[in-house]
Amino acid sequence: MDIKKDVQKQFGTNAESYVNSELHKTGKDLRALINMASLTGTETVLDIATGGGHTANAFASLAQHVTALDLTSEMLKAAEGFISGNGHQNVSFIQGDAEKLPFPDSHFDIVACRIAPHHFPNAEKFVKETYRVLKKDGQFLLDDNVVPELDEFDQFYNAIEKKRDYSHFRAWKKTEWIQMLEQEGYEICEFQRFTKTFMFDSWCGRMKLPLSEQMELNDFILRASEQTKAKFRIEIKGGKVVSFQGEALILKAVKRL
Repeated sequence: MDIKKDVQKQFGTNAESYVNSELHKTGKDLRALINMASLTGTETVLDIATGGGHTANAFASLAQHVTALDLTSEMLKAAEGFISGNGHQNVSFIQGDAEKLPFPDSHFDIVACRIAPHHFPNAEKFVKETYRVLKKDGQFLLDDNVVPELDEFDQFYNAIEKKRDYSHFRAWKKTEWIQMLEQEGYEICEFQRFTKTFMFDSWCGRMKLPLSEQMELNDFILRASEQTKAKFRIEIKGGKVVSFQGEALILKAVKRL
C-alpha cells in the first residue's frame, strides 16, 4: 500500500478525533501562523491538507475566500461540518493531492499548510506546487513538526512517529526546509521554532493505536539513549512514558519572481 492510500485510510478512520484534538484546535502555533500572514481582508487563501479545518476556519473571518483541500474525503466532510458550524460561508472544500494541486498557475494570494507535510512522500514536489499556484508576491505559510539537526535525534523522532502512525513519512530538519524553499525561488521572510509537548496516551489515542502497539512503542522509547531522553524531555513514571517534547517550525516565505 502506498503512503497516500495509508494517509487516506488512517485519517479517514480518525477524522473526528482531529477535529476535536486540542493540540490542533487550540495550539499556540495556529495563532502564530495567522499573525505571520499579511492580510487586508481581500485575499484568496488555500489551506492544503486542511485536516480538521482549523486553519481554514481561522482564515475564514480574515480573508475574502478560503479553499480547504484535503486528500481524504472523510476529513473534508468533518472539516466542513466544523467550519460551517462556526457560521463561515466563504470556504469551499476540494479533495486533492498536495503534490498535484488541482488549481491553475498564479491563483492564490496565500497558501498555508499546517501540521501535515510530514505525511507527504515528495516534499520538493509539494513546495514546487505551492510556488506554482501562488501569485507573484504571494505568501506561503508553513507549520510542521521538524527534527533536530543531529542524526540520532532525527532518526529517533521519525521512528516513533512511524510506529505510532504508519502514514507518517518524514519530519524534516529545519535546514532541509530552508534549502527546499530557497532552491525553489522562495524568499524566507520570517520563521520561528517552538516546542510542543505530546502527552503519550492522547498522542497514541488520536491514531487509535492498539494497546499492544502502545506498549511496544512505550518500550521502544524507554530503550532510547540518555542523551535522547534528555533532548526530547521524555517524562517517565513507573516504567510508563507520560509525555515528551517535540519541536516545530513556522515560517513565511514569499514568491518574489
